[in-house]
Amino acid sequence: MAVKTFSEYVDSLRQLKPTAYMFGQRLENVVDNPRIRGGINATGSTYEFANSDKYRDLFTAASPFNGDRINRFTLPPRSIEDLVARVKINRILGAHVGTCHQRCTGLDCMAALSIVAFNIGLCSKVT
Repeated sequence: MAVKTFSEYVDSLRQLKPTAYMFGQRLENVVDNPRIRGGINATGSTYEFANSDKYRDLFTAASPFNGDRINRFTLPPRSIEDLVARVKINRILGAHVGTCHQRCTGLDCMAALSIVAFNIGLCSKVT
């Protein structure tokens, strides 16, 4: 599967049709709400950079499962090089969007879960 594009990302949000409220009012269209759209656009930049000729090699990595190119934000860091790439990516995105791109927390959670899952796997083999 190819790396998702910005428009595919936005389309996937539209398909979710979440129930959301803001200031006590139900939002009928979360994706096009001007108060939310800035965050969507900031996150969307991660898809734009992953598909750009200039940044593709930095923003994507080979999947350890099938070798396909995947967005680096869907792969927990597995090496020092991955961590260095992450710092470079965050600097580039911060300069571009001027705000949080909202994918660091998800990657941090995936990294923590991968460590815990790995350790659980090791412990289960010992006992």
